[in-house]
Amino acid sequence: MASFGQGSRRHPRSRGRTWSRTGPDRATLAIVGVVCAVAGFFALGIVLGPAAIVCGWLAMGRSWAGSRPVPAVVALVLGAIDTLLALIGLIGATTPGYGVF
Repeated sequence: MASFGQGSRRHPRSRGRTWSRTGPDRATLAIVGVVCAVAGFFALGIVLGPAAIVCGWLAMGRSWAGSRPVPAVVALVLGAIDTLLALIGLIGATTPGYGVF
């Protein structure tokens, strides 16, 4: 028998019974942020550091209140350190002499 839009599967991606939501999962964003931060220590820190900060911030739910997942905080902190070290390296490379390192 055909259903005319009265069933529970009308919008399978809605926030109905399964509480599913569109977009990436917070745990996935936290792991991506940690990977970006660790990879940024070795190459492209000026790009991967801010990417780790953004992923960590989105994984925390864009707020400082409430419980924070540990990988999200790790991504945020390592991304900030990574960005700071990349900026110090760039500033040292632009000064006359042998640079910071």
